[in-house]
Amino acid sequence: MDFRLGDDQEALRDGLRAFCDGRVPIETLRELERKPEIDRSLWRELADMGAFGLRVPESEGGVGLGMADAVVAFLELGRRLVPGPLVWSQLAAGLVDGAASGDAVVGGLDLRGSQGTPCVLEHLASLDALVVLRTEGVFRVDPKALEARSVETPLDPLTPVHEIARLPEGEPIGGSADAAQLQLEGGALSAALMLGIAEATQELATAYAKEREQFGRPIGGFQSIKHLLADMFVRQEVARAAVYAAGATLDDPGVGDVARSVSAAKATAGEAALRNSRDCIQVHGGMGYTWEVPAHYYLKRSWVLENAFGTVAEHEERIAGILAGAI
Repeated sequence: MDFRLGDDQEALRDGLRAFCDGRVPIETLRELERKPEIDRSLWRELADMGAFGLRVPESEGGVGLGMADAVVAFLELGRRLVPGPLVWSQLAAGLVDGAASGDAVVGGLDLRGSQGTPCVLEHLASLDALVVLRTEGVFRVDPKALEARSVETPLDPLTPVHEIARLPEGEPIGGSADAAQLQLEGGALSAALMLGIAEATQELATAYAKEREQFGRPIGGFQSIKHLLADMFVRQEVARAAVYAAGATLDDPGVGDVARSVSAAKATAGEAALRNSRDCIQVHGGMGYTWEVPAHYYLKRSWVLENAFGTVAEHEERIAGILAGAI
């Protein structure tokens, strides 16, 4: 299996990176934090770039690409901490009208194997539709029908959340196999977002280490900082291989175990994002703990994504179970 990006994938990556750098630069994070709802114009621009309709067939108005391309795209969205239910809106493309075009913002809840309510839902105020994954199938729920309480201080200031006290059954739009597949795809896309965070924090820490001077020389010249940065880069590249492998395996299940590949991607990228975000703060020293330095946004988003479609610990247990069954 060749994990090198093709020319079209590089073009997709470069185009989305240029868009995100220009439209959602790191300097705008504080401004975005003050907006309670999603910027609809930004959302439609993302749709125009193919972020949501990437895997919808061309005959249905989409781009007609695969999961291997989608993880490349979502890596770039993760690098710039683009806010909103990105994963759910792409999963809903083809299931919910307007999701692929950006006319509808679609959120979701993964309740497969959970106890149901109470649960926490992201971006409720901005949602036009809600997709719920249950063991028995996929259901569409009207967000306006929810009994919800706003959480005053969300963990990630760019991800407003509500606690849901009662969740209606909703309209069935897919079976149990569809729910299982969407959960796998959601795990791979979330892992791609976390890979983007691992990459961005490594770059942010490296740039600061080159600029910040102590004792008359850049701190990047000190051995302890070199070790931190080297470890960050290694985590990032190991996670990249796992995420690319998950995307390729979802496109062609014959090359390997899909569930194992997705769990490996989520566990590896999750650890890379969390540890790189912490190390980025450490490289920034005392400044790293202040609100003015953007490093904290990456750590907080990592915590949020770590709980999406299974935690690192849950995926590690799944891998252990798969390996034990193969012995």
